[in-house]
Amino acid sequence: MQVSKSAFKPKALEYFRTVQRTGEELIITDRGEPVLKIVPYAEDLDQALASLRGTVVSYEAPEEPVADGDWDALS
Repeated sequence: MQVSKSAFKPKALEYFRTVQRTGEELIITDRGEPVLKIVPYAEDLDQALASLRGTVVSYEAPEEPVADGDWDALS
């Protein structure tokens, strides 16, 4: 959900309650550009990282260059 700073100001408490109730993050914009993100507080690390589950791609050789010549600084 996105809202401009001018629309956010008079309804801040309403937006806070919506974020708390739905768990959806709120992006606040200034002249159409994102400037702030309000997310629900998560005390439990497991809960905080839940949105990342299943998003990490397995990489078999993390020390190997991605392509030839990518790590010239080490030569």
